[in-house]
Amino acid sequence: MLESAMRGAEEAGAEVETIHLYDDAFRGCVSCFACKLRDNRTGGLCAYRDALTPVLERALRADVIVIGTPIYLSFPTGPVRSFMERLVFPLLTYNPETDPETGEVRSSLLDRRVATATIYTMGCPGEMMAECHYPEIFAENDRFLEMIFGYTESLCTNNSYQFDDYSKYDVAEYAEPMRARYREERYPDDLRRAYEMGARLVSKAREFRE
Repeated sequence: MLESAMRGAEEAGAEVETIHLYDDAFRGCVSCFACKLRDNRTGGLCAYRDALTPVLERALRADVIVIGTPIYLSFPTGPVRSFMERLVFPLLTYNPETDPETGEVRSSLLDRRVATATIYTMGCPGEMMAECHYPEIFAENDRFLEMIFGYTESLCTNNSYQFDDYSKYDVAEYAEPMRARYREERYPDDLRRAYEMGARLVSKAREFRE
């Protein structure tokens, strides 16, 4: 899904880079509050230095940020949550300003808009998402991206394959035939939507620059 979005962005004229968060060991927010000190010089970058720092630096320079995550135990993965903490919190101001003309409240230190999106993949069937409260969980994640970067959207794909050979695993509740049918009938459309989203985000980024 993420590869399709990147291809859509690249073919729309963007220079793209894919980063795998599992490649490096890093922490989430350590609550040092260096980013909230008066007259701090962090510039919206997390002050804690580790393997994630170069990734955060590149993210802050980007015009588009797309996050891809499987859903484990109802939530985005631990590394994605840690990345979000380290990316979003330093940009979140505790002194929001109100635009006198529009009345819009700004809670972000970022002085420009960035097109962001999240792609969620999960074994959960689409008809069970509401029962699992996924819409509320994802909406909270999206709310912070919208608050800080000014624009976000999301995309979900369901019934994801977990194993190459289901006969080796004790997973009667997650039978392969249903997933095979989804992969054949629905997944190509999910890939198309991801591709279109990538291209659309590039268009949004150009619009924000004007």
